[in-house]
Parts: sequence; structure tokens; C-alpha cells
Amino acid sequence: MPDDLTRRGAADRRDVSMQDHEVRDIAQKLNVTTDRVRDVDAEGLTAEHTRATKGASGQVRPRSRLFDIDCKLVYTLACTTDFVFQIHALQGLDQEVVTESLRITPGSSHRTYEDPHIGHRFLRVHAAPGALNLRYRARVRVSRPRRNLHAQELPIAALPDDVLHNLMPTRYCESDLLGPAAIKLFGGLAPGYSRVAAICDWIQRNVDYRTGSSDTTTSACDVFVRRAGVCRDFAHLGVTFCRALNIPARLAVGYAIFGTPPPDFHAMFEAFVGGRWELFDATRMSDPRDLVRIAVGRDAKDVAFATIFGAAQTRLLAPIVKRVELD
Repeated sequence: MPDDLTRRGAADRRDVSMQDHEVRDIAQKLNVTTDRVRDVDAEGLTAEHTRATKGASGQVRPRSRLFDIDCKLVYTLACTTDFVFQIHALQGLDQEVVTESLRITPGSSHRTYEDPHIGHRFLRVHAAPGALNLRYRARVRVSRPRRNLHAQELPIAALPDDVLHNLMPTRYCESDLLGPAAIKLFGGLAPGYSRVAAICDWIQRNVDYRTGSSDTTTSACDVFVRRAGVCRDFAHLGVTFCRALNIPARLAVGYAIFGTPPPDFHAMFEAFVGGRWELFDATRMSDPRDLVRIAVGRDAKDVAFATIFGAAQTRLLAPIVKRVELD
């Protein structure tokens, strides 16, 4: 739930907004731009609240949210089968795994390894025919920075080296093919956060969320034509439109809180604006602040929660996440 400050009306926010001389004083003390101070103030932070949430460095600390994850997966295997799972909460970026445990029954050969760049983890399982049960539990603290609604797009020359590859078309995100459509729809809009938000608005209005309308081969072009899909399809289309406009974008998957359909892994996308990655959910089914990331990647082939080599029938898929209310 939003706090009292974010529930205030526009008139109330004007009453507590800082004057120009206050903005300059705070910017000088914190060694940040006056625009950054105004951004924080515009989100409903009074000077007193800003001082209360500053860390040792003088910067405003992101608010922490705590989540409990209880993920259960059950399969029936017709033959010896190998799996590569991505179900572990990401340790890093804006997340801290406080505690976690993994139980696999019956006992199967397994090991976990970590991506050397982002840090997401892969679980390899070699299982005999019969039943396979996995249960992953974790408590994760998410300290996500406040969204910068005024974030600007960066010119290509200013993009970090490790971000540049997120501009390229991929198997599921054919930004080269959808480039003309993206330019026609969004090319005339002001660059920045607001343009990415407009992309989400268009997808939400024009694409139906329909379970069973897509499969593992469905790409962004397919979704654009069929105008139907599930969360990963919405995210793929958002990534594709962004890349076509020279905005780096990538898929983000994880545990999310939403009411319908029944609990499942959820896909959003991230756009690189204002010099950092910002999360967007084009389905509008979940608050991006409540996503516990498992992995990020160029498209679904990088972030699939399960890759199966063998004959396996899914009996249960229950990735449950609950927010822990802090005192």
C-alpha cells in the first residue's frame, strides 16, 4: 500500500515542495544535481524525510521490501531426464538473499553454478524415471531505487559497453523487423522514461492477455500480428519496441505478486534510461517493485525457468511469493 505521502493530492504536494534556494542547498550538500533533488521532492519526500532516509554517503536509500518465496515443482519422468532450472532468487543488483534452502526428492544428482556477469544461478538436475519433487524456499530483501520518471534516453556513444548488446535483435525480439512500426507508433514521442511508459500503455491496450494463446516458439512479431499473448509475450514486445528506438532493453523474470491467473513465474522487461535499468510490466498485472528477480537476459532463451532434456510431465507448478510486512 502507498504511504501517506504518496497518497496526498497534487495540492498537498505543492504545499510541501521545496523552494529554489532549498533545492540548491541540498544539492550542494549531497553533491548531486538540482534536478535529482527535485525528482525526489516531486515523489512526495519532505526535507525531513529525506534526511531520515539518507545513508552514510548522503544519498537517499531505497526503501527495502522483504519477500518470502516458496516454490514447488513436481514432475513425472518417463525416462532419465536432465533439467536446467532457474528458480533461485538473484543475489545482487538490488536484491539480497537473506536465507534460502533447496530440497530435491528423491535424491538426484544436482549442482548449481552462477553466471559470471549478472550472477543469476542455474540448477542442473540429473533424475531417474519416476517422480521428481523440488522445493525452493527463500527470504529476499529487495531495495529497489525509486523510479525516475524524468529519466532520459542516452545517445549510443554514451552507453556502457556491457549494455550495448541489449540493442540487438534476437530470436524472440525482432527489433529489425518491427522497427518501422515502432517508429510510426512511438518515434514522435519525447524520448525517455515517458516513451517507454507509452510503449507499455499501447501494449496493454492493444494486446489481449490470453492463456494458451502462445507457445515456446512465439516471437514479438507473432504477438504484434495476433494481438494476444501471456506475460513473456508482452515483455518481448516491449523489449522489441525499445530496441527498435535505440533504447537498450532486456527481459526480467522472477517471482511476482498478482491475483489472476493462478501463481506462475512472471516476466517483465527492463529499459536502460537515465543511466540505469528500470523495470516495466506491460501486463499491468504486478507492481514492478514487487518482482523478486530470478534472472535477466536478452529474451526468453536466456531466462527460461526450466529447460528439459527428456520426457517429463509437469504435475505441479507453484511459485508462491508473499510480502513480509515490516514493523
